[in-house]
Amino acid sequence: MKSNYGNLKLLSIDLSNFCSKGCGFCYNKSTAIGQTLWKPDEVISFAKSCAENGIEAVSLGGGEPFEYQGIFDIISALQPLVYLSVTSNGLPLENTGIFEKLLNNQPDKIHLTIHFPNHDEEVKRVVKMLKTISSKTDIKVGVNLLVNSSQIDSCKKVYSILTDNFLQSEQIIIIPQRFANTPTPKMLLDISGGKPFQSPSCLLRCQKPDNFCSVSWDKKVNFCSYATGKQTLESLDYQGLINALDKVMFGSCM
Repeated sequence: MKSNYGNLKLLSIDLSNFCSKGCGFCYNKSTAIGQTLWKPDEVISFAKSCAENGIEAVSLGGGEPFEYQGIFDIISALQPLVYLSVTSNGLPLENTGIFEKLLNNQPDKIHLTIHFPNHDEEVKRVVKMLKTISSKTDIKVGVNLLVNSSQIDSCKKVYSILTDNFLQSEQIIIIPQRFANTPTPKMLLDISGGKPFQSPSCLLRCQKPDNFCSVSWDKKVNFCSYATGKQTLESLDYQGLINALDKVMFGSCM
């Protein structure tokens, strides 16, 4: 199948906008009463079609993906086909039953998000879970460190804790909070101690990526999870993805 998106290799799928944590600043507007339009078999067939047409890596997010019924069926079906990662707040993995299912259905990578770097208990919980995952599975781990411009000192402390313990800088993605209290690139550099760090490609300027696209919980498509101008999937397959991308009016989230 030919398309104008030959460089498209990375696909993000938000399974829902349900998350019991319900952070008020969530880009996906996820809440404890959130919902989804995705059925597990639809996610599987859609991602398989995309993999057959050049997509090499799929990232599952939310909402909270480990609160999505069918997440382990999806992991089991897709992990042999693509490089599969999951972004989570880590809280559901505190449940023994859910963690046992993870042992039998392992994605290639899990990134745990620290939403509140100024909350010591959250930081300790995430660090403990990262170590548990690393010691009991073959899953690669990482951290999404959400940065609020008013919490730079806390973020510096957390970044040091992560790198001093067991993570390399390439395993930590420093993510500037959007829509309010957004930090400057210089602030993010300060967090890393002036050393090279990982961050979204739009850090310095908003631009449409050519290798990545995102599909939201309501089956809408854009080249960025944050961007405006999303378009609905016409069909749940690769061609539906391409058709939607052709109609996207890419707009900055800022």
